[in-house]
This record gives sequence, C-alpha cells and structure tokens, in this order.
Amino acid sequence: MKNRREEIRNYSKNINLLYVEDDVVSQEYTLKFLSPMFENIILANNGEDGFNKFLHNKVDIVITDINMPKLNGIEMIKKIQNENRNCYFIILSQHDESDIFLQSINLNVDGYILKPFSFDELLNSLEKVIEKFKLEYEAKNHKYYIEQYLNLMDQSNIISKTDTEGIITYVNDSFCKISGYKREEVIGKKHNITRHHENPNELYEEMWHTLKVKEESWEGVIKNQSKSGSTYYVRTIITPIKNIKNEIVEYFVVRDNLNTVVDDKKFLFEKIEENELSILVVLQIDEFDMLDKFYNASTVEKVEKNFAFQLLSYLPKEYSFVNVYSVGNGSFALLTEFEDFNKSELSLEKYLNDFVENVKKSNLEFEDMEFDLNITVSYAIGKYMLYEDAKEGLENALKQKTKVSFSNDSSIIASKEAKENLEMIKTVKIALDNFNIVSYFQPIINNKTKEVEKYESLVRLIDENGEILSPFHFLNISKKGSYYNKITQRVLENSFKILKTINTKLSINISAVDIENEQTRTQIFTLLEQHKGEANRIIFELLEDENVQDFEVIKDFIREIKSKGVQIAIDDFGAGYSNFERILEFSPDILKIDGSLVKNIEKDPFSRNIVETIVLFAQKQNIETIAEYVENETIFNILNEIGVDYSQGYYFGKPEELEQRNK
Repeated sequence: MKNRREEIRNYSKNINLLYVEDDVVSQEYTLKFLSPMFENIILANNGEDGFNKFLHNKVDIVITDINMPKLNGIEMIKKIQNENRNCYFIILSQHDESDIFLQSINLNVDGYILKPFSFDELLNSLEKVIEKFKLEYEAKNHKYYIEQYLNLMDQSNIISKTDTEGIITYVNDSFCKISGYKREEVIGKKHNITRHHENPNELYEEMWHTLKVKEESWEGVIKNQSKSGSTYYVRTIITPIKNIKNEIVEYFVVRDNLNTVVDDKKFLFEKIEENELSILVVLQIDEFDMLDKFYNASTVEKVEKNFAFQLLSYLPKEYSFVNVYSVGNGSFALLTEFEDFNKSELSLEKYLNDFVENVKKSNLEFEDMEFDLNITVSYAIGKYMLYEDAKEGLENALKQKTKVSFSNDSSIIASKEAKENLEMIKTVKIALDNFNIVSYFQPIINNKTKEVEKYESLVRLIDENGEILSPFHFLNISKKGSYYNKITQRVLENSFKILKTINTKLSINISAVDIENEQTRTQIFTLLEQHKGEANRIIFELLEDENVQDFEVIKDFIREIKSKGVQIAIDDFGAGYSNFERILEFSPDILKIDGSLVKNIEKDPFSRNIVETIVLFAQKQNIETIAEYVENETIFNILNEIGVDYSQGYYFGKPEELEQRNK
C-alpha cells in the first residue's frame, strides 16, 4: 500500500482535495490516511460548510459523507455540480439503500464506499480518480499546447489549405497580406492565382507527382506574384492530409516568406527594378566586425540570423516593410515602394529613429545568451544606383557617428576565445540570477589624520565554486552584452544599502555608458531621492570612455546630481582619456590620480613630476586629490610630502565586505 500511496502523492501535488465529514473521530482517522498523499486538503464539518469552502477555493476532488447536518452530501454534490462539472466525487456512506446509490449514479460520482470501510477500498477509488484526473489534465495540456503551436504557426507563417483538386478552402491573414488578395477573392479559386509566369511547368508537374502519386510532402522555393503584380519568394511545404481510411482529403500549405530574410542581393535588385520609386533602408549592426574577436563563426552566424528573423518585430507598428534582405557582415536592407509608404503620412526620419530606439531597447536572446543590439541606419529614395547611395550613406554615418543616420554603439561581441567568453557570459548570468554580484569596500584615508573618511565601492562576482572574481575577469565582456547595465544596477543597490552601516562618505564608480543609459540614470535619481538626507555622503567616480555618444547628457547629469549635494570624482586621472580640458567640462570635486603613476613614484622621477603637477593644479582649483595603489609606507610618505589629500591602497586596507549579503 505504501508504494501505491507514494505514486498518488507524486501526481497529487497540484490537486486540491475537499474532505467533508461531520464525525470528529472519522475525520481524524481518515485525515491521517489522506495527509501523506495530498499536500492541499481543505476540511469541512458539514455539507453547507463544504459548499461554502468549495466556492472560495479551487477544488479538484471531493470526498464526502452522506448523512450530515444543515446540508447532506447528496445535496451538496448537486450544488457543487451546478457551479462546476469538472470536480471528482467519492462518497463515504453508512447507507446501502438503493435509492441513495441510484442518486449517486445519476450524479456520476466516481466512487461509492460503504462505512465502515478499509483504507484499501478508499485507495482503489483514489487511484481511479487520480488516473482520470491525470488523463484529463494531460488532454487539456495537449490541447493547450496544440492551440499555442497552431496560433504561433498562423502568426509566423503564410498558411493556406486546398481540396484535392487544388481549390483554396482557407487562407490566413499573412497569405492575404503578402499576396494582396482578400479572402473572398481567393477562397474557391485555384492555387495558381498567385503563380508567377516565369515558373516552369515542370516545377508544378513534379510537385503534383510528389503529392498525388507518391502521397508525400513537397518542399521547395516558389516565385509568386501578388495581385498588384509584384514578385515575392516563399519557401513552401505542402503536406497531404489523410483521413482514418488513409485517403487524402486536403492539402495543407505552409510558406516561409523569403522576403523576410533573403540572402541573395539579386532579389533585392530585382525588386528595386520592379518599382517606379523605392525607399531603401540599409542598416548595420554596429561594430559587427568585432564579433570575430570574441566568438566563433557559428555563434556569429547565429547572432546574425536571429537578429534577421526578429528584425521586422522592431519596426514601428504604424507601417510594416515586407521585404528584408541580408546583405552580409551584419548588414540588412528594407525595401518598400515610396508611394506605399507615403500613404501612411508618416515622417520617414521619425519612423527610422523609432526603429533604432526599438532595437536599442530590445534584447536578442538565444541559447541562454542575451545581447543588447544597436544599429546605424541610412536610407535613400530613388531607383537607379539606389543601393550604392544608401550603402555609401551608411559608411559615412558609421565613420562620422552622425545623428542623422542614427549612429549608436554596438553591444555585439565575438572572439577567437569564444569558449572562454561564452563561459564567462554564462557565469555572469548565473551570478546575477543568484545575487552573487556583490560589492566590496576599500577604505580611503585622510593623509594628515590617517583616519578612514571614505570607502570606495568595488564590484566583485562570486562564481558557482565560491571563487571571488575581480572586474578584470568579467566587466569588459559584460559591457558587450545586456548584463553590464544589470551589474551597474546591482552595484548601485548594494552601495546605497551600505550607507546604513558606515558613517563615512561612499565613492561609487559609474561610466559614461552608465550615464547615457536612461534606465540607470532613473535608478540613480530614485536612490538619491530615497536617501536624500545622505546624498552629501555620495561620490560618483566617473570612469571615462572614448566612446561617449552625448557629452551634453553627461554634463546635464553631473549638474543635476551636484545640485543634490553629490560630489564628482574623475577616476584614473593622468592616464587614458582624462585631461585638463575635461575638468573644465565636468567641474569635479575630486581627482583620483592614476595608479600607474603612484606605484612607480618611488623610482620614476617622471611619474613623480606628473603627480606633483596634478596636485598643484588641483590645489589651485580647490579640488581634492586621492592617490590609488598606495602599497607601502615609502609611497605614502612621498605622496604626503607632495600634498596629496587622501590615499587608497593595500597599505591601509584591502577591499572587503562590510556586511552580510542578503540573498
């Protein structure tokens, strides 16, 4: 019996059982038997109580006594069935009268057990009910899955049905859209209504031989002609549908619009020649050539294909291009007739700008990988040399990064070290999912007092083996996918949370990329509002980046947060892209002297001279200075002698957690 009860338990986790019994002894006795099998048991003390609890709970199985006060079991079952016919019922009764038994049969109860009963009898009834429940549940699931598949197929494919003579009996919306025909214009007509005159007769002879004689599916690419006379290509699968007697009763036709993703430029040029006047949009996945540096050829191809198949979904809903062409190396073309687009009364430039924004806001996901994509767009209107003009415009836009052509940064990544990078992306994703992106905090001391006056928040990743990784291992590769922004958001959350633990100032790193991200800016302002009494304890260290798209956004951001009492520090000053001109633009409160200058200051006079120059300049501008990589007492003494205000490094403390992480 134990094994049988375990089998029921394995399937009853999602089943809610209502047990109705007025006798306390029977109730306790039976519950001991039922409890190990069912996690969700609802107990009722009489028929009226049972019906009320049924109304307020999801109930799948009812086990009930007959003789009860207020409402007997038979009457309760009738009332429940009036509300829900999908319940299963098992009656436990002391009555063996034929009229009660007949009433139970008429109510289609699933089990009738006379008291006193053995648990083996109840177990037999439960097994039968569970088996019915299981079959019905699987049938519903199967039907639900089929409906979803059919709906997905109907939305993503061009579908039609014909009788055995090729007369059209059904077409979906996609068929009407691409062919230009309304349903009433094609239902009842032969399928050759869309046949292109250039297709050879041999194509159709071979098709019908496969379908009628061999009784097999036919597959191939067909050139079709729409109602307006334009050409479109479809990859077609025609399948014979048979009845139970194995007779063909109809043909089911599924087409994939090759105009959605066409890999041959000749189809594009043919289409341009057909139109009197066209709009050609050429777009490029930004920095697509970087793919070979991170991923293997197979991954690059998947990125390109997955983006191609989703491309139409990024277009604004007000107008849909039919033709999408893959022209190689992350470039694609959209083509439409000028007059057709002109009828929409849309601004082409705004339409394309919205298109670029839709791509930017979306994520490309496949095989547990996720990418932020950005594109550059160029367009041309005309007929002759149209592709060449649009392509030249795209190349110029990529070089100049002009707003006119909607130039944006790319987040696609690829490399020879594909395996390692893929593993690291996976590690980052797992860490984010498990709240293992954490913040460590390194003290910054006042050189005069040697007291800790600030901490810097430094991101760390804890991998599945518990190993703590520094940003060197994961941050750059995260910048190329959608995870970088999520890491920044997690760091901001961790950092503001620590304000409750420390009474010093807190320095948080943000990059130009972070500031340009609207979602990150919004999070920062929200956190500052939530902690407005402590905003004067926050320092944002600006990590500079040569790929800044809009300095005005950054300067506006700095002005706004400084108005809230936040300080700005320029990180790694004296190296990279930091320069004195940038100080005029950003008006920082603090300069963090680049560690490469500090760690060489003992032996390298040139490094010392640069540090002295920075400090002298900062003092004249009333800007504080912090030296990083202070590794020993000698370096500290030199910095103190020069006049550096603060020191940070292993000589004073390593980065560490200041509180237990809250998972």
